[in-house]
This record gives sequence, C-alpha cells and structure tokens, in this order.
Amino acid sequence: MKERAAAGTSIFSAGGFANSIGDHKEAIRELYLSDSTPWVIGYSGGKDSSAVVQLVWLALSELPKAQRKKPVHVITTDTLVENPVVAAWVDNSLRTMEEAAEKQSMPITPHLLKPDVENTFWVNLIGRGYPAPRPKFRWCTERLKIKPSNRFIENVASRHGEVILLLGARRQESITRAQAFKRREKSAVRKQLAGHPDLVNTLVYTPIEDWSNDDVWTFLLQVPNPWSFNNKDLLSMYRGASEDNECPVVVDTSTPSCGNSRFGCWTCTLVDEDKSMGAMIQNDHEKEWMMPLLEIRNELDFRGDEAREKDRERRDFRRMGGHLQYYRDKDGEAQLIPGPYTQDSRMYWLRRVLEAQREIRDDEFAPDYVTELDLISLEELEEIRRIWLTEKHEVEDLVPKIYEEAMGEPYPGTERAIVDLFEGEVLELLREVCENNPMRYETARNLLAVERRYQGMASRRGLFKDLEKVLKAGAFETRQEALEFKEREAKIHRKYRINSEDTTKQIKEHAGAYSEQSAHVAGEAE
Repeated sequence: MKERAAAGTSIFSAGGFANSIGDHKEAIRELYLSDSTPWVIGYSGGKDSSAVVQLVWLALSELPKAQRKKPVHVITTDTLVENPVVAAWVDNSLRTMEEAAEKQSMPITPHLLKPDVENTFWVNLIGRGYPAPRPKFRWCTERLKIKPSNRFIENVASRHGEVILLLGARRQESITRAQAFKRREKSAVRKQLAGHPDLVNTLVYTPIEDWSNDDVWTFLLQVPNPWSFNNKDLLSMYRGASEDNECPVVVDTSTPSCGNSRFGCWTCTLVDEDKSMGAMIQNDHEKEWMMPLLEIRNELDFRGDEAREKDRERRDFRRMGGHLQYYRDKDGEAQLIPGPYTQDSRMYWLRRVLEAQREIRDDEFAPDYVTELDLISLEELEEIRRIWLTEKHEVEDLVPKIYEEAMGEPYPGTERAIVDLFEGEVLELLREVCENNPMRYETARNLLAVERRYQGMASRRGLFKDLEKVLKAGAFETRQEALEFKEREAKIHRKYRINSEDTTKQIKEHAGAYSEQSAHVAGEAE
C-alpha cells in the first residue's frame, strides 16, 4: 500500500515513478475485485478527474477479461453553461472513451448528465427572475451540478444496494479539502473507503488524494492516455487558461505548477472574476469569439458600488411572492430587500444571451464546433415562455418576439393560442386606461390573466385568493411608497403592542389614519 507523502513532496519520490504507479494500480485492482459493488467515477475533463479515470483504466486493463465484470460508470454533468471550450473537450473525450472501451472490452461506460429543464441556469435567472448567484444566495450549484449526479448515483445504489464513488479530490488542493479528508477518515467504514456525507449506501474512494499538482501532470504526460486522447492538449488548455500563459513541465519543487486554473460555468458570479476565460481570450486570438460571454458574465456581476446599484435597479422591490421584506442598515434606516429581476430586466437578459449566441455563430474566426452553439436551448426558451405566461401572467408572450428580433429568424418553438382578450390592440388599450403606469398596468393585466385561467373550470375555488394575491402585490407603485408604508407599519407595531398582544387587531383599528392602500395591506399583517 502506498505511503502518504508529506505536503509539498512528490508521491513518486520514495519508490520511484514506475513502482509508485504500480502500487496504485494494484490497490485499485484489489478493491475492484473485493466485491460486486459498482463504481461511479466523477469526471469533469480536468486534470484530476482525468488522472483518476486513466489510472483506473490502466489498472483494470491488466486484469483478464473474465474478471472485468463489475461496471464502472464515468459521469459528467453538463450544466449547459459550461465554458464552451471545455464542454467541447469533454464531449469529444466521452465519445472517444466510449469507442475505446468497447474496442478494448473494458467495463467502463461514460454518461453525460444534464439538469432538468426547470432547474437550468437561464430558466431560473431569465424565467423566474432569480438574481445572479452570490455567496448568500447560491441557488445554482445544487440545481445544475449536484442533483443530476446524485440522482444517477442514487439510482445505481438502489439497483445494486451500494455504490462506490471515485473522486479526483486531493488534500493539497486547499485547506478546506484537507479538513474534509480528516473528517472522512474518522467515518471510514472499510479500508480506503468512507461513507458519503449526503448519499446513503454510497462509499467514497479517492485514489489520488495524496498527489500534488506536479504528480498529476507528471502522470498524465508520462503515461499514454489509454483511450487515445492527447493529454498534451489538456496541458495546452490549462496553459491557455493561465494568466501568464505558462504551464511548465515540473522538474523540481521550485518550478511553478500548472494546476490552479479553474474551469466551470462561464456565467459564474460566485468568483470575483473569470480568470480562466479571460486568460484564454488574452492568450489566444482564436478564442476571442468568447468575448461576448465574458461581457455578459461581467455584466451579471454585482460587485462594486456601481454594479450593486445597477443590480438593485434591475430587481423588483417586492419578493418573489409579491410581499415586502426590509432590514435596518448600519444607520438604522429601513431598506427593502430586493426581489427577482423585473420583467424588463428578464427581457433584457434574454435578448443579451440570444444576441451573443448569434454573434458567436456568425464569427468567421470561431471554431466549427460553435457554429451551431446554443447558449440557451429551445427547450429552455419554451420553459421560460411557459413561466412568463402562466406563473407571472405576462400574457404578452414576448419570447418569440425577442428571439426573432435578436436572432433574425423565425422562432422555432410551438405556436401558442392566445385568447382574444389579449390579442391585437387590447393590451395597448389597457395601458392607456392605466395611464401608462407600469404598476397599474401589471396589476390589471394580472387580474385579467387570473380570471381567464379560471374560466371554464368546474370549480373556481381559489380564484378570490389568487386575485387578492395580485392586488397585494400591486399595492404600491414605487419602491419609495412601499418603504414609507413599512415605516408606518413599524410605528403602529411599536405604539400599540405595548398594551395588547393582538397587534393585528390594533393595526386594523388604527390604520385608518393612513391611506386606503396602507390600510388594506396593514390589515393583513401579522
């Protein structure tokens, strides 16, 4: 069994490279043959997961065919907003891997997983109006990455009773990762295996946990890829994603390692900046076609005073359900917590994404694999359209119009029948009646849409509740008006809760001193 290397020391230095790799392969074979539990390898196409798949492949290839019976699933999750260069690399790698596994009679099967359409990035941001992800509202990772892979692993575990999950995690990646390994060691249930913290009947195996960045690259560059993929191309991709465009072959501990480039979603706003994509564009003029992606990503960002103010302007002052929430700032002033992107903002983001898609497709210098690139799929467009029409009552049916204007071609989705009530000049007339006041128009339109939805139903139970919800959401025409109401509401609470615990009753009794609008909402306060 391999011994653990000290931090900063190569795992290969003690017994030599060939012997160390031999020990690793022997440990993998021993574990593989010890039971009938299927394996699942998490594969991103990056250096660490590539090293794990390659190491497992080489180890199992030395077994007789009769012993290669236990299935090994290689899973990759495509978030649909992956860096297009990396996504193309992974897609090509999986196809090559599948063909090579069949030719070599290997028990390895690759799988490309994707999130359900209702969980995709653009359906949530453009459709539902979720703001760009941020540390305190990290809505993307579980929907895009965790759910698809966990569902696959759970299905394998349910069929076979248990599953072993192989990961390319390494102790030297970060302090957090090292701490996770320490916790995992305490929960070890078998030799080399620990229980997964969230998935039942799932054991975790990390065959390169003690490798350094240098060890990973040494292995990938000195040992030929068994599914005939060129690891030097992987090195080139990492080099291109490094700011200084350098990724030297490591010869000693003084040589900088090529391992800190991080590939992920091109839309990611959880990091300060997308250094890898920025470096790709800077280092290779053939990748300048990605500039529209970087521009959208930077515009989505919320860091800095100017960006923060822009982000707030793009968002509704009401929360997703139409209610108000506020907090006290450091000066004790009441501030409303912003909600989802407004209709105008969501329309803007849809147009921006489609225009970028068209620009990239039309770029004569872009590679062939992006000539039909979908930054947002038709399935996502149809789901966004459904959400806007049914959940947000935006009966204007604007998705086809925005698509045709941005793409310069007919909308390829389904035709959608619109009731006469919302056809032709009716909506324009409604705007005029509402004196072109956006909030009044929205409220009137939503009331009509709710009523229309209940038409023809055998039971209209819930109609008045839904109408009341629309009226509450439209109670204020401006952010300032809503904020002033919240201040008045707070004063009522402070003044009358001293003499009675029934604050709701007190608010109802004394709200008459304020406007009818305030009284209506205050009457519902708890």
